[in-house]
Amino acid sequence: MGSSTRERSLAFYQGVLGLALHSSDAFGDFIALEGALLRLTVIADHTPSPHPVLGWEVADIAGKARALLERGVPLTRFPGMEHDDLGVWTSPDGRSKVGFFSDPDGNVLMLTQR
Repeated sequence: MGSSTRERSLAFYQGVLGLALHSSDAFGDFIALEGALLRLTVIADHTPSPHPVLGWEVADIAGKARALLERGVPLTRFPGMEHDDLGVWTSPDGRSKVGFFSDPDGNVLMLTQR
């Protein structure tokens, strides 16, 4: 399970999200983010949180949502929240647009345009 899960996660973060691999060791991989590193590690019996575990700001959320959809990753629509045709939610004050989606392991990720 471990190696195929690890390879699947790397393929998603690199290929789908376009993030660069910084380094790897026997326990996991570091993905380069602007000014930070994201550690990916396979954990047996992991249960993903229903809440976002990672998010970042983007300049064009509609463009990012379309790019994700083209790569087979639709935005998640949560009950009780109004989403546009792409699945983007606008905050009640209208200041932020947010898109939620999941990685292959069910971890919820988030894009925000302010």
